[in-house]
Amino acid sequence: MKWLLKSISYIFHPIIMPFLAVHFYFQKSPRFIPEQLIYAKQISLFILTAVLPIMVYFLLKTLGQTKSIHLKTAKERIFPLLVNSFIIGLILYRVFPLDHIPELYYFFLGILISNTTCLLLAILKFKASIHLIATGGVIMFFIAFAIHFSININGSLALMLLITGAVASSRLYLKAHTGKELIVGLIIGLTPQLMLLKYWL
Repeated sequence: MKWLLKSISYIFHPIIMPFLAVHFYFQKSPRFIPEQLIYAKQISLFILTAVLPIMVYFLLKTLGQTKSIHLKTAKERIFPLLVNSFIIGLILYRVFPLDHIPELYYFFLGILISNTTCLLLAILKFKASIHLIATGGVIMFFIAFAIHFSININGSLALMLLITGAVASSRLYLKAHTGKELIVGLIIGLTPQLMLLKYWL
């Protein structure tokens, strides 16, 4: 049981959730977007949200600044979250600027707000669940996407809710977070996406 829950934490790690949301958008969006542009955007995003953070993690581990990819203490989170804020800003500026794909621009703006909130809490020595921040943000984006394009994605939403429940259970079982930290993480993920809906719905 433990290996299964541990695997869930790794498979649905926060660094891959934005990429999965963007891939979902390109697969389900009725808007015409050239395939070459989709490919270029996804490759750029994968490098910035997955490859680069992993490289930063190994650098920090080599320097003795972190012990685990799950960033178990609030102190370990500060520098990675600062770097992630810079990466998200780069994505907003170069990969998904407002005049290209507004839906994804506001999705990543919401991620930036969530990331900054998590950083401030880490400085205050509170360890909100980054896993739940990521899944919460994606769930709200899926709901907004369905409303915006009037598309039935109930199956995808049900799957995301199932994933969120599994991730939360795994974090509790592995004693990586308390219930309070999970709830705060979910709120931090959901709220910015909800606040930004009025700008693109």
